[in-house]
Amino acid sequence: MKIYHFLKSQIEKFDKVMLLLVVSSKGSSPGRQGFKMGVGIDGEIYGSIGGGIMEYKLVEEAKIYLKINDFTPTLKKQVHRGEIVDGSGLICSGEQLVLFYILKKTDLKVIDLILSKEKGIFKIEPKKIGFDYGFNNDNKISFEQQSSNQWVYHEKINSINQLYIIGGGHVGLATSEIFSKLDFEITMIDDRKDLNTLINNSYIDNKIITNYKDIEKFIPEGENTFVAIMTNSYINDKTVLKKILAKKIRYIGVLGSKSKIKKMFLEMQKEGVSKELLEQVHAPIGLEIFSKTPMEIGVSVAAQIIRQKC
Repeated sequence: MKIYHFLKSQIEKFDKVMLLLVVSSKGSSPGRQGFKMGVGIDGEIYGSIGGGIMEYKLVEEAKIYLKINDFTPTLKKQVHRGEIVDGSGLICSGEQLVLFYILKKTDLKVIDLILSKEKGIFKIEPKKIGFDYGFNNDNKISFEQQSSNQWVYHEKINSINQLYIIGGGHVGLATSEIFSKLDFEITMIDDRKDLNTLINNSYIDNKIITNYKDIEKFIPEGENTFVAIMTNSYINDKTVLKKILAKKIRYIGVLGSKSKIKKMFLEMQKEGVSKELLEQVHAPIGLEIFSKTPMEIGVSVAAQIIRQKC
C-alpha cells in the first residue's frame, strides 16, 4: 500500500507522477510481475522494478517522459541476457515488460479506493485506469496484449497476505521489521497496553490490545492468513494456539524450544486436541538456521512463511 501513498502525495504536490509497473515477467527476471515504482517530478522515487543498472536507466527515462505534456503510456521490454536487442544490462536471464504510465489528478479517485482497502480489481488500459469492485477466480495479476496500444493489466487489490504476530516483544518487533519489507499487512496483538516495543513499533499496520482468551475474534480464516505466536509466556502461547487451532488458516507457527513445544503438545492432546491438528503447526517456528537473536529468529520465520505461501 505504501507505493499508492507515494503516488497520491506526488500527484497532490505536482499534479502528476510516473508509475513504472512490471506488467509481465519470465524466468529469473529480478523484476517480477506486479513490481511497482513511483518517480516524481522532483526526482523522488519509491519502490522497485528489479534494481541494478536496468532500474537506474528506466528511472532516468521516466524523468524525461514526465516533462512531455502529451506523453503516451509506453511498454518497454527488458531482456536480461547481456548486450542484445532490448538488453537491460543485466545477465541474470529472464525478461520483463515495464509500463511507463503517468498518473494525474483525475486518477486520484481510483487511488483513494485502493487506499480505502476496498477489495477489487485495479485495471490499467492505455487511456485510463479503473477499479472494479469484488474478486473473481482468476489469477491475482494478469496482462493481455493485442498490440502496442491495445492491452489491459488487472491486479487484485487488498487481497494481500495478512500476518498476525501474537506478542509484541523484541522478537515480535524484529519479525515485524522484516515483514514490513515484504508483501504483507501486519497486525500485532498483545494483552499489555503499556508495552514499549509495541507502542513504538512503526513497522506494523494495526495494533490490537486484548485478552488472549478472546484472540479468535481478531484472526480471520483464509488462504491469506498467517499467524506467528510469540507471546511472553508458555501459558499465553498455549491459550492462543488452542483458540485458533481449529480455524482454517494458511500458517500457524509457535515460538519456543523443542522441549517446550513437546510439553505443550502432549498437554493439549490430553485435553482433547487431535494430534492431526497439532501436526499442522510449525513449531518450533521458523526454518532451522540456528537463529538466536530476535532478528535472526525473524529471518527464519520470514523464510518459512515465504516458502509456505508459494
